[in-house]
Amino acid sequence: MTSKPALVWCPFPDKGSARAISDRLIEEKLVACANIFGQIEAIFAWNGDRGESAEVPVLFKANMDALERLIDRLGELHPYDTPAILGWQCDAGHPSTLAWLGALGSGASV
Repeated sequence: MTSKPALVWCPFPDKGSARAISDRLIEEKLVACANIFGQIEAIFAWNGDRGESAEVPVLFKANMDALERLIDRLGELHPYDTPAILGWQCDAGHPSTLAWLGALGSGASV
């Protein structure tokens, strides 16, 4: 495997949009997996105000070769005007997980 694994965290307004966008990113081979969490409570500062909302977070599993494209595409597809999208490289992982994520960038079946 030439690429390191990567993770991307992104909250969505609801489970439907999280699922639809996750499906699309898997079809486009930008992610190998999307873990859709249950609803969480978000408390945040936005434009000088305090806000609260319910959100559905997703943890995307990918590789570093696709990370920039994934973040850009997620921003295009996301229903928020300014989505919170955070991605990072993972420094370690189980060998079978690394092989699985490495296959994402090789065109092999994931």
